[in-house]
Amino acid sequence: MAHSIEIRKIPFDFAQVETAIWHPGKHEWSQMLNGASMTMPYLEPFLNRTMRAAVPHLTDEELIKDVDGFVRQEAQHYQNHRRFNEVLKGYGYEELEEVEKTFEADYAKIEKRSLEWRLAYSAGFETMTMGVTDWLIEDREALFQGADATVASFILWHMVEEAEHKSVAYDVFQAISGKYWMRVAGLIWGSFHVGFMSRRAYIAMLKRDGMWSNFRSRLKVWKMVGRFFGKAGAAMVRALAPSYHPDKYEDPAWATMWRAEFERLEEGLVPLVETSDSIQPSFSTG
Repeated sequence: MAHSIEIRKIPFDFAQVETAIWHPGKHEWSQMLNGASMTMPYLEPFLNRTMRAAVPHLTDEELIKDVDGFVRQEAQHYQNHRRFNEVLKGYGYEELEEVEKTFEADYAKIEKRSLEWRLAYSAGFETMTMGVTDWLIEDREALFQGADATVASFILWHMVEEAEHKSVAYDVFQAISGKYWMRVAGLIWGSFHVGFMSRRAYIAMLKRDGMWSNFRSRLKVWKMVGRFFGKAGAAMVRALAPSYHPDKYEDPAWATMWRAEFERLEEGLVPLVETSDSIQPSFSTG
C-alpha cells in the first residue's frame, strides 16, 4: 500500500531571521541545529540520487510511487535548507565554505560504493531520523519556546514530513537487498556520519563565536548531545530487531495535528507556530 506523502511548497522567509542565534536563550542549541542544517544540501540530494538509482530495480508500483514522494519532499527540504544556510553564512561564518567542501568530498566517496551499500546508508539515516523527529516534536516547548518563529516552524515542518516518508528508504533497501547485517551497518554508519558532519559545522560556528573553548558552553553542547542520543539511540536500538519495520511505530500526535491544520491554511501562506506559548499547531501566518 502506498503511503500518503504530500508535497508542500512553503516559502519560508529566512530574510526575516536576524541572527544565526535564532533562539536567544539557547546559543549552543541554535548553532547545533544550524550545523545540522548545513549538511542537508549534501545529504538529501545524495538520498534522492540513491532512491532514483534504485527505481529501475523495483517492481512494486506503489513503492515506486512512494519513492517519487520521498524524492519530491526531500527536494523541498534541501532547497529550503540551502536558502537558510546562505543566510547563516551571511552573518560572518565564512569558514563554513570550507566545511561544505568536506561534505561534498564525503559524498563523492560514498557515491563510489555499491547501490546496495548506499541504500543501507540511506535507510540507516532515515531510521535514526525517526528518533530525532520524536525528540524535536515531543520536546518542542523546551527546544523552541522563545525561538524565532520562522526557524522553529521550518524545522518542525521538516520533521512532520520526515515522519510521512519514514518507511520509504527502508522498504527500498529491503526490496533490493534485505541483508540484515548490511542494514545494521548502514544504520550505524549513516547515523554517525551525518552526526559528525553536523559537528564539523557547529564547532566551526561556535569557534567563530568564541565559545568553543568555554567550559560552560561545551557542557551545554554535551548535554544536548546526550539528549540527542537518548532519542536517536532509542530509535536505532529498536531497529536492530530482525522484525523491525518503521510503520510499526506511530507518528507523534502533534505531527498529525500539524497536517490537519495545514490543510485548513489558505494556499500560499506560511504556517508559523507561535513560539511564545506551548507551540501548538494553530498557525499564525507569514
